[in-house]
Amino acid sequence: MPVPLVALLFALLFGAGCRSVPEKDSRFLRLEQYTGTIRVACVGDSITYGAGVENRESNNYPAILGKCLGARFEARNFGVNGATLLKKGDLPYWKLDAFRAVETFQPDVIILKLGTNDSKPQNWRFKSEFASDLAEMIDSFSRLPSKPRLWVCLPAPVYQDRWGINEKTVRDEIMPLIRQAAASRRVPVIDLHSALANRPDWFPDGVHPNAAGAANLAQVVCYALLKHP
Repeated sequence: MPVPLVALLFALLFGAGCRSVPEKDSRFLRLEQYTGTIRVACVGDSITYGAGVENRESNNYPAILGKCLGARFEARNFGVNGATLLKKGDLPYWKLDAFRAVETFQPDVIILKLGTNDSKPQNWRFKSEFASDLAEMIDSFSRLPSKPRLWVCLPAPVYQDRWGINEKTVRDEIMPLIRQAAASRRVPVIDLHSALANRPDWFPDGVHPNAAGAANLAQVVCYALLKHP
């Protein structure tokens, strides 16, 4: 599978560690702190779900992430096409069955990748609530009995404005607000926007990665969790 350039991997920007481990400034998972299977919930929209990915069941990014992380991990896909982070968006993740299914899964790790659909004009009119909604979602997941560690992703690049999704809003407005909310809750940020930059060939429709793009996305997340792909 294609592997991101080492330079891109080292370009990932992280915040401080989550409250669920003793060292709050730890950027990576410490496997010795876990027994048994380490459950990873991949929360997101159609990019997480794998819309447009060839052989989606085996090539969506959570499926590839599970293989990359290794036998001790179970990575499960909780992506929903069209989902928004905003509570007042046209398809709030908060109201979906997937949101409740994450709680049932009782994950040890949550990868949160929402924001792309929030750039649509009908959603972004509520932009003043984006950072607080994200902080609240982080808090909600952090309160799960399994005390998961969380990583928040910056959205992938938008190579062609479609369906109201647009790069300018993602890059100039949504990404700073994600960093702001993540910093306020001391959770690390995975910079997928930089890691997947300059590869429009991985995004046939300009928004959704193909199998090669999903594989590289998974590699970036894997590196963020374990410090190596």
